[in-house]
Amino acid sequence: MTLSARRTAGRLATAALAVALTLTPGIALASGGDDSGGGDSGGGDSGAATVTATAGDFAVTVEGRSYNPAVGRETRLKDVVPTRPIAVRGVHVGFTVDPATLGVLDYSLTGAPDPQRMVTSPTVVFASKVPTLSAAQLRNVRLTELRLQDDVLVVTFTTAAGKFKIQAKDAPQGGVFQMEQEFGVPVEFVHTLGSGLFYFVNGFTGKVNFGDGLSGDDTHQMLLGKDSPQVATKTYQDGTTTRWTVQSGGRLGGVLGEDAIELSAGATNCTSDCQARNRIQGSLTVPSDPTDPTPIG
Repeated sequence: MTLSARRTAGRLATAALAVALTLTPGIALASGGDDSGGGDSGGGDSGAATVTATAGDFAVTVEGRSYNPAVGRETRLKDVVPTRPIAVRGVHVGFTVDPATLGVLDYSLTGAPDPQRMVTSPTVVFASKVPTLSAAQLRNVRLTELRLQDDVLVVTFTTAAGKFKIQAKDAPQGGVFQMEQEFGVPVEFVHTLGSGLFYFVNGFTGKVNFGDGLSGDDTHQMLLGKDSPQVATKTYQDGTTTRWTVQSGGRLGGVLGEDAIELSAGATNCTSDCQARNRIQGSLTVPSDPTDPTPIG
């Protein structure tokens, strides 16, 4: 794919995410309901290579029951006390939410055929993304609301001390993930990369990216990503780990692909309705892929 075509595809994905993260109201089901009877996501993929984008489709398993609403429909769960990990499986992305820590484990790219894919087989990008919360902050964890529609998932937890939200999009690139805390005090988030991935300083942009250092070819693009903080300060960085102090109302997101290397100024100091205010709408220059990146440290 040419650089021009990659830019166009990336901009379309970014615009779609901005729209999708505001799930359509009015399609809500009763608490605990599912309008498709659950089941496997199916992936929407014939298994053959394609030059067109492969639509995402999340399926989520909560307390042993799988939810995957029909196309265009929405499933909502409310007031569930989670006693076991929540499995999220999509066409392009998969991960597990641990209610004991409110952390995300094994955030992975599947490598499903797509012109924007950056891997060709299942790859753990983050071994973990975990907030460091006290026992008091984790007391009485409740899944207050889960909203699932096609390739977009929003999960909100409450505890005796505050609120924690996870948002995700099932896509091979773009702004695909974020975690937000509202505990009234700063919270440390710890990101640990999967095996074979590392943080490095991008020689073209001066920004810290992560990836596996392997150049793209006719089967996939180069694996590139970036932590995306808002009202958060990095306190530690090495080749595989970052630590961030996230203020209450702040978030730590994840960006993959072209959006991770474009020459943007970064997020503003915003604690609500931030996605719309900070959209760049594909207006920024995208530099070349980094060459022979070196792990930090």
